[in-house]
Amino acid sequence: MDIKNEVLYRVYFLLFGIIIPLSLILLYRTIYISVWEGDDWRAVGEDNYVKYKEVEADRGNIFSEDGSVLATSIPYFDIYFDPVAPTDKDFEENLDSLAYCLATFIDPSYTVGGYRDRLIRLRQDSTDRHVLIKRKVSYSEKRKIESYPLFNLGQFRGGFIAERRSDRRRPFGLLAQRTIGYVRDGAKDVGLEGYFNDYLGGEPGGQFMICVDTRRDLWMPLDDLSAIDPKSGDDVHTTIDVNLQDIVENALLRAMNYHKADWGTAIMMDVETGAVRSIANLGKYSDTYWETYNHAVGSGVEPGSTFKTASMLALLEDGHVNLTDTVFINKGIGNFYEETMRDASSESYTLDTVSARRAFEISSNVGIAKLVNKHYGVPTEANQEKAAGQFIERLKSFNLHLPTEIEIAGEASPFIKEAYNSDDQWSGTTLPWMSIGYELKISPLQLLTFYNAIANDGRMMKPYLVDRIERYGETIEQFKPTVIKRKLASDESVNQMQSLLRGVVDSGTAVKLATPEYDFAGKTGTAQINYTRISDRTLIGGYQASFAGYFPADDPKYSVIVVINNPREHGFYGGDVAGPVFREIADRTMATRIDLHQALNTQPKPLLTENQLPGFDVGAPEDMTKVLTYLDLTLDGVVGTDLAMIRPSSDTLKLYERNIPEGRVPAVTGMGLREALFVLENLGLKVEVDGYGKVTRQSIKPGTPVRGQTIRLYLRL
Repeated sequence: MDIKNEVLYRVYFLLFGIIIPLSLILLYRTIYISVWEGDDWRAVGEDNYVKYKEVEADRGNIFSEDGSVLATSIPYFDIYFDPVAPTDKDFEENLDSLAYCLATFIDPSYTVGGYRDRLIRLRQDSTDRHVLIKRKVSYSEKRKIESYPLFNLGQFRGGFIAERRSDRRRPFGLLAQRTIGYVRDGAKDVGLEGYFNDYLGGEPGGQFMICVDTRRDLWMPLDDLSAIDPKSGDDVHTTIDVNLQDIVENALLRAMNYHKADWGTAIMMDVETGAVRSIANLGKYSDTYWETYNHAVGSGVEPGSTFKTASMLALLEDGHVNLTDTVFINKGIGNFYEETMRDASSESYTLDTVSARRAFEISSNVGIAKLVNKHYGVPTEANQEKAAGQFIERLKSFNLHLPTEIEIAGEASPFIKEAYNSDDQWSGTTLPWMSIGYELKISPLQLLTFYNAIANDGRMMKPYLVDRIERYGETIEQFKPTVIKRKLASDESVNQMQSLLRGVVDSGTAVKLATPEYDFAGKTGTAQINYTRISDRTLIGGYQASFAGYFPADDPKYSVIVVINNPREHGFYGGDVAGPVFREIADRTMATRIDLHQALNTQPKPLLTENQLPGFDVGAPEDMTKVLTYLDLTLDGVVGTDLAMIRPSSDTLKLYERNIPEGRVPAVTGMGLREALFVLENLGLKVEVDGYGKVTRQSIKPGTPVRGQTIRLYLRL
């Protein structure tokens, strides 16, 4: 019992004498530190806590087709000083020299003594360990500053801090601004910068950083050993041609300013591959125009008459129409249920009946609508839905209901109504109005893809903006031309459609745009916008002018669409507003692209006529034979004299002997100087020469006896 009590006494002593008092003391200190001293300790912690922070990588470049830089990141540095980092010895030994360098080269507003005093105050204060020295210095300037006394000891011994930043630059300014796009914090990613951000952004690095000022959220690297270097972003090579982009943008801008339109877009595509060579978007901003939105890709609009090409191709492909078939247009007025449709062409007002070809060429709304309504909107109720559905299915076979999936976010989805679908608000007038480009929506790029397929003999290509992605000069991903549809329609239908589009330019609504320099094909379009139909009247809020086509017509290289929304001055028809933009783009492209012109030596050489051949030239037979053989000219005849003369006969050159009379001055007209000197000096004559080329005149008449005279020869080319 005594031993047991002794053990209990000891346990009680430990419990009440040591453990409980110690626990109470710890509890008191915990409460005291967290409550009474909490704010002070939290402030200390916030000013000195360490965090692993991400280090931004260098962003990749965006290049044009020819390697020109469209977007790049320019590095710069913000220079700071940590006045607490150096030891007293290092600080004192380098103070005067550092003050001299900073006052002389960085901030001349200070004297050397004044900057010295500032450095001393900063070190004594010790609350600011992130003192700004200079912002936005170049790499070469940063290297110079870090060589200053004390700074050359590095960050942890000398207090030198260089924070790297980068500024995204576009060397070509606003060229293709919206297409190139941007990536910004708090904003939606735009254009190629946004779509390829995973490639361009690279892989960020990281480093342990210590917070030196919570109020300004300032951090300093903790040490070099914890740093993980970021990996630079990859380079994106686009299909954009900067020269063509400049042509397209300037042509569009001139038209926008001239017509005072709301917005406009123009796209140029390579017919064979689908590569987008230029894409311009301009919208009104204050009193000028900027690329504020990518209408080419993101705006689904009612295209108007440019959609008639799809309607006509559907009629041809389904075998409903021959181009010689006639349609009653009633002087450009047609009634469909309670609605009245009118033509815009002045030619329609004088005609009752036209051929299907002519209805398309003059862009007759009534003509195209009646043809579509006749063959797809049959009056029998049981078959009506099925027939209209065939038209919709034919449009879908042209891929007009699908987006292009180009490498830019925000592409508008096409909208084509389903036949007799109440959710789509299908009515009796939907089919005729749809046939002329209303009651449906499609983006300019999607419509151009359709026109490009017609130019490409029915082969539909996917439009694309990026050719490849490179990492340190090595291709890591290649984007090749993609065929969406090998056959848009039969060869016969496509050929007929090509003929119709040429007819629009040769004798239709675009005849004013034709040029003798080259052939092109296309379709004008004029659509009403913001309209309201009331009975047989239509309240119009404006117009949209467009032109879609390709050039050269015989061997298409480029397809182009131009859309200008709500022009307010100098006309509103597609042929007057958008057509001239297309023509300017085509003109300047043809003038600057030698590959668009046929080489002169590809054609068989024409036979030269007598007046085109050289004649009455005199010279050594072997020399004349050598020259004419080099020129691939046939020469007939053989002579045995030192000199010979060539004479044209029909389309052939013949060689004749040229005899020199003895003792008399010969006629040397037509000879070169070498032959004339040979002949005259051998006869003992002295020769003076005036000019260069062939002998055209001589001072002594031929046949004059030779007595050692001086003869003057006059030469001309």
